[in-house]
Amino acid sequence: MIIASAEPQPYLTRFSNGKQTTNADTTPDKGGGGLGFRPHELLEAALATCMNMHLRMYASNHGIELGDVITTVSLDRNSQEEAVFNYSIELSGQLADEQRKKLLEIAETCPVHRTLDKKLSFRIL
Repeated sequence: MIIASAEPQPYLTRFSNGKQTTNADTTPDKGGGGLGFRPHELLEAALATCMNMHLRMYASNHGIELGDVITTVSLDRNSQEEAVFNYSIELSGQLADEQRKKLLEIAETCPVHRTLDKKLSFRIL
């Protein structure tokens, strides 16, 4: 669970999971101070970090000598009908073509990707 609370500066929002705390904000052109991640950047971060961790866990559990993993995610909201997460994955290490292919497939099975791939609904508690 994430709890978000307003800070004194316009739109600056502190959020926490009870252990770690950081800030979200909007850009100065929208009245914010640019002092934290924008909300849509947090969506991008959720997917990028989940894919990154998921790939590394898979490699570790399957004895794959994986070097660095760099995941890049951007959210395209230009369409009225859908939002599109564009992503790239860079894998380093001495990987066979089959291992590289499998790792790229595994990225799409990370928990955040599976969640975002479902029909979403919202409910106030």
